[in-house]
Amino acid sequence: MIHHSVFLQFKSTINQEQQDLFFVEAKKLAQIPGVQNFQCLKEISPKNPYEFGLIMQFENVALYEAYTNHPDHVHFVENIWIPSVADFQEIDYTVIPS
Repeated sequence: MIHHSVFLQFKSTINQEQQDLFFVEAKKLAQIPGVQNFQCLKEISPKNPYEFGLIMQFENVALYEAYTNHPDHVHFVENIWIPSVADFQEIDYTVIPS
């Protein structure tokens, strides 16, 4: 299982309405084949500079790569993400077997 997470900070010029639209569009990513357990997150700890996050899971690397190259994901990155996000941290991981 691939756990994909992206934590972000919006550009200072992005207002609440634009943030809301960002998450409306982000939630559409859950419809891309292979995406599981998609969630939009809001940070509650002041220790983290990233206010929001998107997390999801993929059964395997092939599905994750297919998502990354899917036209809907590419469109989101180019038309929603880049104009809105000032900074981000992407973390992709698997569980260490016991």
